[in-house]
Amino acid sequence: MFERRNGAHARNHAAPARRRRPASHLLGRLRPAYPRPGRRGFRRWVPSWRQSLGAAAVVIGAFAALVGVLYARTEIPTDLNAFATQQDNVYYWADGTEMARTGEVNRQDTALEKVPEKVRWAALAAENETFYSDSGISVSGITRALTRMITGGETQGGSTITQQYVKNAYLNQEQTFTRKITEMFIAIKLDNKMTKSEILEGYLNTSWYGRGTYGIQRAAHAYYGKDVSQLNASEGAVLASLLKGAALYDPAISRANHERAVERWNWILDRMVTIGRLSPKERAGYTTFPEPKAPPKPAGLNGQTGYLVETARAYVSARTDVSDADFDLGGYQIRTTFEKPKVEALKKAVADVRGRLDPERREADRNVRIGAASVTTDGRIVALIGGPDYLKQGFNDANSSVVPAGTAYAPFVYAAALRDGVQRERGKPRVPVTPATVYDGNDKVTIRTPEGPYWDRSGKIVKAANEGGKSWGKVPLREAVVKGINAPIMQLGMDVGLDRVGRTSVQTGLLASSLGPRVPAFSLGNTTPSAIRMAGAYATFAARGAHSEPYSVTRLTRNGDAVPVEKPTPERALPASVAGAVDDALRDTVRRGTAGAARAAGADVAGKTGTGPDNKSAWFVGYRGTLSTAVSLSRIDPKSQELQPLTGLGGAAKSATGSPYPIGIWTAYMTELGK
Repeated sequence: MFERRNGAHARNHAAPARRRRPASHLLGRLRPAYPRPGRRGFRRWVPSWRQSLGAAAVVIGAFAALVGVLYARTEIPTDLNAFATQQDNVYYWADGTEMARTGEVNRQDTALEKVPEKVRWAALAAENETFYSDSGISVSGITRALTRMITGGETQGGSTITQQYVKNAYLNQEQTFTRKITEMFIAIKLDNKMTKSEILEGYLNTSWYGRGTYGIQRAAHAYYGKDVSQLNASEGAVLASLLKGAALYDPAISRANHERAVERWNWILDRMVTIGRLSPKERAGYTTFPEPKAPPKPAGLNGQTGYLVETARAYVSARTDVSDADFDLGGYQIRTTFEKPKVEALKKAVADVRGRLDPERREADRNVRIGAASVTTDGRIVALIGGPDYLKQGFNDANSSVVPAGTAYAPFVYAAALRDGVQRERGKPRVPVTPATVYDGNDKVTIRTPEGPYWDRSGKIVKAANEGGKSWGKVPLREAVVKGINAPIMQLGMDVGLDRVGRTSVQTGLLASSLGPRVPAFSLGNTTPSAIRMAGAYATFAARGAHSEPYSVTRLTRNGDAVPVEKPTPERALPASVAGAVDDALRDTVRRGTAGAARAAGADVAGKTGTGPDNKSAWFVGYRGTLSTAVSLSRIDPKSQELQPLTGLGGAAKSATGSPYPIGIWTAYMTELGK
């Protein structure tokens, strides 16, 4: 019995020892058995449901803790964005002297109750129809931001009005994931702190509507010349469309903008009906787009200054990360490529020609448009003439893409042939051509394809027409360029291939969007480049085949701090031998060809005149040294915006084609620069 008690006593003392396991033993039991014992093959590596659930719980817990920490550390800023520190943007000439100041920001707060309810709902229908019921953030928007970050992109869209207000009032316009997360947490806190009405009021007062306006009150005046309280739902829908991006939806900027604005205006009104904020009956009454008034021309941009500023401003928009809204806040210094002496000389040359016109007495002298631009071989736009006065004509004729290049396009056909050769028989190898290759220069020769004569859509065989109906017999290609003989150039384009010709002109500097229909007349210039682009493309010939894209801004700063701005780098567009051959032909065109009048500008001159289809345009494009200048002349009906013939312009005989004015402007300009 004593032994049994001792045994029991020993067992009782041993029991606690079994319960007290070493810490390492307990950790071992908690550690997941992975790879899983007792399993074979790939099953060893498949987690159990307990393991999967535990891992998910750990990840969710860690994420929740991270969100909690970030939420706690995020504070609502005490100061709004610097609307009170708006500044002018200052533009400088290439020599550093001041050219113009712009950028006054137009903003005025207005109480929410002064904004008609339907105008408010137009904005809500466009941007955030669940505004009054959501928590201030868009989960789908944040998810898209995360997805794009993981895939290497930038965040985009998907923000609620609360988030947009946070971005407008407290943060910046950068599309980064960090800013998006900060925006989300501030939006959540703001939604808990402010009423929905206060947030909506702040949003409408800080949103950018274009035309230098922040806030719906100033936007109402800028677009409709009235107080916001006087707007109807239809006008409110137009302003709401601008919230998506005024640069894309201000209908006054371009035809494409107008089409986008009308489409979105219709969509917003329809959306208001769908969410029950506009009756179908009232919607049926809004069938005509309420055209906003034309934007005012800023003071100080009269004469050519406005065209120069507009060109530089467009370059900043296209070649930097600065948003239009941020740029309109001001504080930027823009050093341009424009050289004041050249601008003044070109302006004088154009003004002298305009002085010879008599629109009061001659109908043919009315509606004349002259565009001109000078571009160096390294791409700098040093001068341009956009019209008579920016405050009188806002449309920039130096950047217009509606005037056919006419026979000034011939050098691109010639260059394509010298580089790529021709193919006169389908399936046969391409045959090289040289400046001495002979073509038929007779009038009314049939234009041929590898399969035979070219038939137009009316069922007629296309024949070339030389100026004045003159037949030249067999002529070398170089001579066809020098003398401006149409028949060889038309046939050469067909032999090279019009797509190849178009590709050559784009590589040398023209825009693909300006290329005309690929028909035989393509080689005679149905393409409509701007004067800037034409000057830049001819500069490629002057630079022996090296091309630099035209640019107008050399340096951008904000309050002294440099802002990155893209500048083009030269690229090889043509072999030097090909560009040299074109250059040789263009020099001979001035020495003894159709551009003889330009000899007065000096010995080192090359260029080509151009007459457009149906005598509706005239050009001269030429260069001396490293400076290439293009001058275009046309007549455009102000109502229909259609081209009118140049017949009788300046009192010329009705049988005359083209115009001596472009080459006259060019020659006077270059002569002035040479003094």
